[in-house]
Amino acid sequence: PVSVGMSLDIASIDTISEINMVLQWWTDERLCFDGSKSLSLDGRLVEMLWVPDTFIADSKKSFLHDITVDNCLIRIYPNGTVLCALRITTTVACSMGLTKYPMDKQTCTLQLESCK
Repeated sequence: PVSVGMSLDIASIDTISEINMVLQWWTDERLCFDGSKSLSLDGRLVEMLWVPDTFIADSKKSFLHDITVDNCLIRIYPNGTVLCALRITTTVACSMGLTKYPMDKQTCTLQLESCK
């Protein structure tokens, strides 16, 4: 059996409705290799790897950036850990209670999920 754990970091949020960079980390034991340095791969090779199907809950509109090729960086570490950096722009729904406006404080959550 393959053991896969995943974590996800948001590198930055430019405005209240956009995510600029999403970093995903997971470990795939099948990708372990001897060495001390990581391997950087072209985003076009992502099709050859298992990648979590991350989605943004409550997303109204999202897209991955692609210029000439998909804007994705893949880095594989000797222990099988994979880093996948993506540029995503998204608009997310956020319910707000404005009954105390302008003396209120709003909290919107950004929920990222994956179906393994």
